[in-house]
Formats: sequence, C-alpha cells, structure tokens
Amino acid sequence: MNLERFANFLAIDWSGAAGERQRGIAVALCSAGREAPAPVRPGHVWSRTEVLSYLRDDLPPDTLVGMDLGISLPFTDVGAFFPGWSESPTDARSLWAMVDRMADEDAHLAVNAFIDHPEIARHFRRHGGRCGDRFGIGRGRMRRTEHAQEAMGCRPYSNFNLVGAAQVGKSSLSGMRVLHRLTGHIAVWPIDPLPPSGSVICEIYTTIAAITAGRSASRSKIRTGEDLDTALAALDSAPFGHTGAIDDHSSDALLTAAWLRRAAPDPTLWHPKSLTPEIAASEGWTFGAR
Repeated sequence: MNLERFANFLAIDWSGAAGERQRGIAVALCSAGREAPAPVRPGHVWSRTEVLSYLRDDLPPDTLVGMDLGISLPFTDVGAFFPGWSESPTDARSLWAMVDRMADEDAHLAVNAFIDHPEIARHFRRHGGRCGDRFGIGRGRMRRTEHAQEAMGCRPYSNFNLVGAAQVGKSSLSGMRVLHRLTGHIAVWPIDPLPPSGSVICEIYTTIAAITAGRSASRSKIRTGEDLDTALAALDSAPFGHTGAIDDHSSDALLTAAWLRRAAPDPTLWHPKSLTPEIAASEGWTFGAR
C-alpha cells in the first residue's frame, strides 16, 4: 500500500450544537508538500448539511479527511452498544443507519429523536441531571481507542456523555448521520479497509495533533497566530501567517490538516497494536492513537 498517495489533507472541527449554522465547525485543507494549510471558504459559517455536501460533491481527489468526532460508540467492553436490548446494532454501519433513521425528522442533522428513545436514553448522561442507569461510572464507557488516547496523555470522555464542555456525544452522533449518508461515496477507515486509491475519512482527535507539534494535552488549544505558526513549524509546515488572536476551532482544523499530511505516511498509525477486525467493524479507531 502506497501511504504517500494522498494529494490533499482536510481536517474538520465538528459540532453537534443545536441550530443550523455552527461557528464551532471549521474546515481546513492543505496539499502534499509544505504549503500552509488554509481554511475552506474563509469567513463562512458552516452548517452540517453543507459539510456533508462538500464531502460528497466538492472534495478534491485523493483527500485524507479527518473528522474530530467519535465514529462509533463503545461496544467491545460489554459486547454490545446497548446491552440487553434486542434491537442493538451489531456493527458501526448498522449504528449509523439507526441514528439517521430514527432522527430523520430532526432538522440540521440533529439527533434528539435518537437519544430520546426510552431504551437508548438509558445509556446517556444528559442535561438536567438526567443520567441513564446504563451510563456507567465516572466518565462513562470507553472504546478501546479512547483507552489508547489515555495512554498518550489525553483525557477523552465517553461518547455516551452529552453534558459539559468536554461532551462529545452529540457531535459524534450527528457525525454518524453524515457518515451514513456518505455510504458508497467515500471509505471510512477502519470501518472500511484502507483503499489503494481515492479519498478516505478517518476519525481524529485534535489533541493528538497538538501533542505531536510539541504542546501538552493541557495546552492543546491554540489561540494566537504566533503559537499556531510555532506548532506548524514543528510539523514541517509553512506558517499560516495570522497575527494576533485566533479562535481555537480554526487553529484546531489548520494544525490538524498539517498533522494529517505528516502522519499519513506512517504505517504504524494505520496498524495500531490494539486494533482488531472486531474493533474496526464495531468501534472504529482514532487515527494517530497508538
């Protein structure tokens, strides 16, 4: 497999917040080489459906796409997404289909109807002090890839958590609706094997990119152009050249696009030691988690 085959690298800082347009969504692109990453449609406030359309219709060829969300829910810890429920999906693609089907009437790729289902709600921690009896303890159930993230110094939270600044549940579930609607258009690693050509989507965790660029997990957020350029230089990228303050959604996307370019040729990142076929099909993996 030629791991230097990708011509472009796209990073998406995602959002599951309510509403049509999200300032928390940032999209950045760079090509092979050393050129600086750049925002896609600078100044534009993206909607989730616009990102879906871009990935389906406007994505440059041979692009490695990183989406900052969880592409699945924990499975292997108890052998099911929703243990004890006869309708629990058996793999990630079946989960995506269920989320999209059950939330079909939710506008803007929201997922309220899915998490409101009485059996599914038992597994989520929600606002208003509502915590399902199957949520688990502490930060909740984790996927194997999140345990690998912890070993790298990160502090991931369960995709079953919908509360607080660290919550990733709604962004992950809304992202699953996007992934389902891209079925047949683009491969999603490692749910799909890495194809020899064409574009590929993978899950990213922007903190891993920041750590690789010399920052700590606790200082992963970059809020000035000067700090961004320092981090980009550590990834052998030309500077973005912004002066002064920058929002961390934009800096996350810009830095992670450059990190994807540097990381993609590393075969060990495509074959992490804990990734089994069962985990690949059910939970997926975070690219860069070892």
